[in-house]
Amino acid sequence: MIPIGKIPPELSAEASGRWREFCNALERSHLALPDDAISPDTIKRVFAFSDFVARSCVQAPGMFLDLVTSRDLQRSYGPGEYDRYVAERIKDIMVPQAIGQALGDVRRREMVRIAWRDLAGSADLMETMADLSAFAEACLDKTLAHLYEQQCRKNGTPYDKAGARQYLVVIAMGKLGGRELNFSSDVDLIFAYPGAGQTRGTTAPMRNEDFFLQLCRNFISLAGSATAAGPLFRIDMRLRPYGDSGPLVMNFDTMERYYQYQGREWERYAWIKARVVAGDKIAGDRFLARMKPFVFRRYLDFGAFESLRELKARINLEVRRKGLENNIKTGRGGIREVEFFGQMFQLIRGGVKPVLQAPGLLNVIETLFKGNHVQQSVCESLTRAYIFLRNTEHRLQENHDRPIHTLPEHPVERLRLAAAMGFDHWNDFEACINRHRDTVHGYFNALFQTDADVTPDVTRQQSGSMGPIEGVWLELQPREQAIRVLEAAGVDRPEKIVQLLADFRQHPHTRALSENGRRRLDRLMPRILEAVIAQNLPAATVNRILDLLKTIERRTCYLALLNENPESLSHLVRLVNASFWIASFVAMHPAILDELIDPRTLYGAIEKKDLEIELQHRMETVGAGDLESQMELLRNFKQVNVLRVAAADVTGALPLMKVSDRLTDIAETVIDKTLALAWAHLVDKHGVPVCRLDGAPCSKGFAVIAYGKLGGLELGYGSDLDLVFLHSGMAGLTEGDGKNIENARFFARLGQRVIHFLTVPTPAGHLYEIDMRLRPSGSSGLLVSHIDAFGAYQLNKAWTWEQQALIKARPICGDIALAAWFNRLRKEIITRPRNGDALGKEVRAMRDRMRHEHGLAGQDGFDLKQGVGGMVDIEFLVQFLVLQNAHQYPVLTDWTDTVRLLETLARCHVMDQKTALYLKETYLTYRGAVHRCSLQEKPARVPGEAFDGHRKKVAAIWHFFLG
Repeated sequence: MIPIGKIPPELSAEASGRWREFCNALERSHLALPDDAISPDTIKRVFAFSDFVARSCVQAPGMFLDLVTSRDLQRSYGPGEYDRYVAERIKDIMVPQAIGQALGDVRRREMVRIAWRDLAGSADLMETMADLSAFAEACLDKTLAHLYEQQCRKNGTPYDKAGARQYLVVIAMGKLGGRELNFSSDVDLIFAYPGAGQTRGTTAPMRNEDFFLQLCRNFISLAGSATAAGPLFRIDMRLRPYGDSGPLVMNFDTMERYYQYQGREWERYAWIKARVVAGDKIAGDRFLARMKPFVFRRYLDFGAFESLRELKARINLEVRRKGLENNIKTGRGGIREVEFFGQMFQLIRGGVKPVLQAPGLLNVIETLFKGNHVQQSVCESLTRAYIFLRNTEHRLQENHDRPIHTLPEHPVERLRLAAAMGFDHWNDFEACINRHRDTVHGYFNALFQTDADVTPDVTRQQSGSMGPIEGVWLELQPREQAIRVLEAAGVDRPEKIVQLLADFRQHPHTRALSENGRRRLDRLMPRILEAVIAQNLPAATVNRILDLLKTIERRTCYLALLNENPESLSHLVRLVNASFWIASFVAMHPAILDELIDPRTLYGAIEKKDLEIELQHRMETVGAGDLESQMELLRNFKQVNVLRVAAADVTGALPLMKVSDRLTDIAETVIDKTLALAWAHLVDKHGVPVCRLDGAPCSKGFAVIAYGKLGGLELGYGSDLDLVFLHSGMAGLTEGDGKNIENARFFARLGQRVIHFLTVPTPAGHLYEIDMRLRPSGSSGLLVSHIDAFGAYQLNKAWTWEQQALIKARPICGDIALAAWFNRLRKEIITRPRNGDALGKEVRAMRDRMRHEHGLAGQDGFDLKQGVGGMVDIEFLVQFLVLQNAHQYPVLTDWTDTVRLLETLARCHVMDQKTALYLKETYLTYRGAVHRCSLQEKPARVPGEAFDGHRKKVAAIWHFFLG
């Protein structure tokens, strides 16, 4: 809050004169202020800063006395207080003109109260805006209710074709919609009603359209009328469909069709703050939900940059034309630039981050900081500037109750404004507001890049200012000359590049681009060619980039993202050149292009605890029951973090083992959250299952066991997840609220729901491919196994290959007690004494069967995984040695990954140190080669002579241990 300033000497006589006028008015009305009322000095100071307050108090001294004796000047209003107050003042009035006069008296009282508390330093900006908004909303809602009932008595009650009663919906846009109304603001409104039909209860029924048109005209006439106390509200309807030439009111379907097929970008901006303020608020909120896809796109909409930049350019042109540089709303560094800053992020990201859909600007700016979209210093500076500018706006308007936004020129008025803002001198105030405006304009320019006006492409072509690289893309020269331009720039195989560009131009997706999309592509392609030249990229990389563009160019917002963020384009080109897999991954999940903006997060694959925190923060932005948004969020979370791992991988920031660790962490975090969501849904629907373990109750009685690559901490970019589900449910029904079902059925549904969450395709893709064949009895077995049945199977019926698989198995989420039970069972099975010869025979037979199933015979080259002396040979050898020796060395059950098992085998002297080290290094070498093949989207196969020494030595070691 701004402390009230001293009365400058230049205003002292004026303030004293206004005080005398007020005292005379009290005397004429035979009124007197109570002895404990506000001091004359305070009254004089407020009168000095507001002619409106002083004039109102002189004209209606009883009104001011009521404010004093009720102590309304000294307190904040509670929720709904304005609604009750306005309703009480007009409840028995039937004549519209009398309603207008009553509301005029109410408005004068409440605007004096709001201005007084603001100027006296009793209310901060947030309270002032909230009071102004709540008062306007109460007046509009109660006025409409009166007029509606009167019109129903005259013309009948409107109903739709299904027989449902119809009411008008009044939607506030702009500052009233955002609960940020200023003191003398226009009120931007849009009128709508649910559906077509006609009135009932009259001999001459009216169409609903005609009924509501007449109601809206009466409403505007009354709510916007002038009274003896001044105007009520300045109603502005220009934001409705088709503007001034459009119908005053539409039904929901007609209005939605307009925005779907004809809505313009600036209208999306206007609808950000839309809020129902009068009439049928339930139906209105349903309609706003229907409008959200128009306002907030379900993808990152970087095209909003262009539309907001163009809108601000038009405002700037108007500012210059009218000489409004000192306008604190639309001028340089003014309120509008702060609003555009926050609303740009809302339009771009609001569809994928619902938390940004909140209408309050300061809340949006704080959310941007919490979401790491802006730095704390930016958040704090913009918040301070916005508060200062809005307070200045209120001080200007509270003086005469007029919509003024221009700083005064007259010395006395300057002094009045400075003192009202707590400054002793105009120069001090001017320096402060200029600092704030410079700060706002600096951040605004950094975001929108408005200082460097971009010449339209057509003008550039006509003026001959196109560079030679741009000319190559736009075919402004013959093919031979284009080849020479690229050749002179040092491009490898320029003729191939020119042909690739020609093919790309003729691709159906490129040819089908809208005019706006083509303009964005024409801006982007020269930048891509410049990156190709700067990084000396091969034609194969250019081809991959163009393939990626073919996939994403239909969503031209992604072209806008790359245009608006040159650094993103640089990162993309770099990563595509390093890994074709990344190019394909981005093409499948283009929403992750947003991650290219910030290199601080792009190349920093994060630890598991931070992954869990990040996912939890993301989940808090969507409703608990919004399953669709939760599934989209999980997919985006996984894709973003896999890209971070890949970026850190190809740039050498992560070694191979850490890559697998991070990919494993991502999978575990996603599965854990998926299980939590599925559990919460089923418990809400069916109650809590009853579970026991070793005779004692357990918390959830469900566990997810990871096998294979996930279990062995060796996950790759495209790895399937081998999972087994266990439960410890009792016989009987679930307990608690909901439709109780058998405990076993509950867990079966839980397993199905987890798999559904992980595998079902959505617009953002799917999470993982899940393989459940390692459960007892394979594909024919129960999806979720009871622990008793699972234990009996593993102890009595499991094949040797299933015991091998158990070596890489580990619990990753679910009930802790159940996880401990599984680990005990696993250890018991692995540490059983075994006949070495029989075990070796079964392992060899299984290995031969796998080679046969993979059809390696007759293939050229060396299969890094399945070939003789390859990765799987090392894994089988390790598993054989673990099963053969774990009864003697139980420590061999401590690990599930091949590398640490080799190290443990050496420590237990099952294998000599030198052999173990050789197998470990060879295994990692093979994994690294497979990894590089994956990143280049190549099969895990190398020329026959590659790794020849490794293969032979691994085969010799295999023969030594397994014959």
